[in-house]
Formats: sequence, C-alpha cells, structure tokens
Amino acid sequence: MLAVIRALGLSYEVEPAGSQLNEPLNKAEQAMYDRLEESFRQIKLHQEGKIELKTIEEVLAELS
Repeated sequence: MLAVIRALGLSYEVEPAGSQLNEPLNKAEQAMYDRLEESFRQIKLHQEGKIELKTIEEVLAELS
C-alpha cells in the first residue's frame, strides 16, 4: 500500500498503534475506502484461483 501511495506522489502519516480516529469518514473517503476494500477482495480471490482478473489489454480496450 505504501508503494502505491508513494507512486501517486501522496503524502501520508503513520498513526501510532492503537490510535483510532473518532470521526466517521466523509463521503469521498468512504467511497475510496470501499473501492480499495473491493480491490483487495478481488486480488485475494484471484490469488486463491477463484476469479480471473482482466488483463491490462482488456482494461485499456474498455477505456478507448
């Protein structure tokens, strides 16, 4: 995850273990969280051989 954050040029802070934010996520944050959670779920299923992910060629074809 850290590599992705760095590759996107984003800054980040690491919270000490056990610290929790008490504020709920706003809509944009929740949407990003949901997308990341779904992506990680799909990666796990792919690694377990339960689903096939699209190739980069298939993704690029959809975008054009």
